[in-house]
Amino acid sequence: MTEQQAAGKPRFDISIIRPEMRAEHCKLRGQGYPAQRLRDIRKGLRTLHTLELMAQTIYKFQITRERSDLNRQLIAAMCNEMGHYQDDQIKLYEYGFRPSLLRWAYWLVGFGFGFGSRLLGARAILKTGIWVESKAVHHYAELLKTIDWDDETRQVIEKDQADEDGHIARWTRLLQAGAPVPVQA
Repeated sequence: MTEQQAAGKPRFDISIIRPEMRAEHCKLRGQGYPAQRLRDIRKGLRTLHTLELMAQTIYKFQITRERSDLNRQLIAAMCNEMGHYQDDQIKLYEYGFRPSLLRWAYWLVGFGFGFGSRLLGARAILKTGIWVESKAVHHYAELLKTIDWDDETRQVIEKDQADEDGHIARWTRLLQAGAPVPVQA
């Protein structure tokens, strides 16, 4: 259980799918940092960036043409993951780094998990979401614990982690309620 879940009052409003960002929020970062700290930050940001690409791709390929609440929530989750992907890409460039050239492999994995679970039905979609988001929360926790982030980057990563916790809670609730049924338009 993360800090977001343990606290009485949530630290972040996870109902906000895409937090506002203004031009002045973009900064050049990492000036004067030791080389090892920069290597750790680059590795952490690349890890998050590629995993968020995989997550948004999973949701993209789980969405069907049905008019259902599950599809609506998958769209919202995809949008949220796209925001996380952008968060990580922005931080990469602010530090003077580039995304991994191998990120396409994570797109392929995302396609496999997304389309595969879609073929297996709503319960498989929800179970896949819970499993993938649980792995993401673990990755976030590990990277938050082991990397010396600047305060603003740390806050972005903590918000993204809180969003992943929210996805787990949402998919778990839906799974426990039974497989969703389509809603007619």
